[in-house]
Amino acid sequence: MAHRTAFERHAPDPALVERSLAGSRQAVFWLEDAGAGPTYPALTASTTADLTVVGGGYLGLWAAVHAKRRDPGRRVVLLEAQTVGWAASGRNGGFCEASLTHGEDNGRSRWPEQHDDLVRLGAQNLDAFEADVRDLGLDCEWERTGTLEVAVEEHQVGWLADEPGFLDRDGVRAEVASPLFLAGALDTDGTALVHPARLARELARVAGDLGVEVHEHSAVSGLRRVAGGVEVATDRATVTSGDVVLATNVFPSLLRRNRLMTVPVYDYVLVTEPLTAEQRAAIGWERRCGLGDLANQFHYARLTSDDRVLWGGYDAVYPRGGRLHVRHEDRPASHARLAAHFLATFPQLEDVRFSHRWAGAIDTCTQFTAFYGTSHGGRVAHAAGFTGLGVGATRFAAEVLLDLLAGQENERTALRMVRERPLPFPPEPVAGIGINLTRWSLDRADHRGGRRNAFLRVLDRAGLGFDS
Repeated sequence: MAHRTAFERHAPDPALVERSLAGSRQAVFWLEDAGAGPTYPALTASTTADLTVVGGGYLGLWAAVHAKRRDPGRRVVLLEAQTVGWAASGRNGGFCEASLTHGEDNGRSRWPEQHDDLVRLGAQNLDAFEADVRDLGLDCEWERTGTLEVAVEEHQVGWLADEPGFLDRDGVRAEVASPLFLAGALDTDGTALVHPARLARELARVAGDLGVEVHEHSAVSGLRRVAGGVEVATDRATVTSGDVVLATNVFPSLLRRNRLMTVPVYDYVLVTEPLTAEQRAAIGWERRCGLGDLANQFHYARLTSDDRVLWGGYDAVYPRGGRLHVRHEDRPASHARLAAHFLATFPQLEDVRFSHRWAGAIDTCTQFTAFYGTSHGGRVAHAAGFTGLGVGATRFAAEVLLDLLAGQENERTALRMVRERPLPFPPEPVAGIGINLTRWSLDRADHRGGRRNAFLRVLDRAGLGFDS
C-alpha cells in the first residue's frame, strides 16, 4: 500500500510556500554572483590548429588546459557556441565529487572487477583537482567539506547502517538540524564544494594565459576529415586541425552515431537569501558539508560562501520529444514543490525567502556516467553522459580524451568504462514513454518503502536502473 513520504507528511502551509517564492527571480545565482567576466572574440577568419576543442564548459576547458600543460608549444583553439560556462558548467550545484561512476553502487554493479581501481583513480583525480586549484590559482571558492547522506524514511536507515561515518538520529541532527533526518553517513573527504561559474571562468583565464585561443559565439556546424586532419566548420570560418575534442555535453552531438546516446533531463534549483546568524544557528551545519537524501527522487543542498542555502533536485523532467528549450527552465510546479520540501526539511526557516530559481539540462546516458570514443580515424575524441556528476569527472575525462588522441595505452584508456559504449536510448516516441514510465515507477517506489515494481526490476537486471 502506498504511503505519504516524509516531505508530504510534514508539508508546510501552502501560503508559506507561496510567500517564500514571491520575490524570487528566474536567474542562475552562480552566473549572477560571478558578475560580468571577460569576453572572447568570435572566430571570423579560418585558421589551423594542432588541437581544436568544441565546447567551453568544464570538459572542453580542462582538455584545453591539460593539452597546453602537456605540450606548451601545441596550438590549441577552443570554440564555444555561446559564452564560457553558461550551460551546465555555470548552473550546477557546485559539488566536486571523487566518484567517476555516479556513486559506488553504479560503479560496482557495472564494472565490479575494476571498481577498486575506479575508486582509487577518482580519489587521485579529486586530489589533483585540489592541487590544480592551488597551483593554477583558481579563484573558485574551493572547500573540501565532504558530504552528509541522510535517511528521511525508516526503510532508508538500514541502507546506511554499515556505511563508514554512520550517524544515528541524534548524531545526524547534531550535524544538520532537521526533524526529517533519521540517520546519516558522513564522508569528510570525498567531496569538495566549488563556485561553478567562477570555476569555468578561472579555467578559461588559465587556458588563455597558457596560450589557448578561446572563441565565444562560434557554434560548430560540422566536422569533415581532410588530408592531415579534420576541418571544423562554423558559420563564418573553419579550423583545420590535427586533432579534435568534442565536449558538447547535452547538446546534439556532431557525430550521428551519438545522437541517441544521451537525453536531456531538466533539474530544478532554488537559492535562499543569505541566512542570518540566528537562522544559521537554528540549523547548525557548522561543517558546511554537502547534503543529500536517499530517495530515488532525491534532494541535494549546500551552503554558499555568503550562507545562502542552495536546494535542488527531486523533479527530473524529460522534455517532450527530448528537445532542449529555454521554456523548460521556468516550471512553477517544480519550484513550488522544491520550496515545500525545503520548508518541510527546515521548518525553523519558515521566514526565509528564495532569491533565485533556475533549471538546467543534464546529459544522461544509460550507464549514468561518462562514455568515451573516437572517430575520424582516431582524430576526434568525445565524451558525454556525465548525468549530473561532471564537476570532478570532467577533469579526469579530459585526460582520457587526450590519451586517446595520442594513442596512449595506459591505466585510464584500459578501463572498460572507457573502451565500451553503453546502450543507446530508443528513438522517440519510445524513449519518452520509457523515461516517463521509469520516473512514475521511481516515484511509486518512494511511496512504497523503496520497493521497486516489476518494470524497475527488469531495468535493473538490464543494467538500466535509474534515479533522479
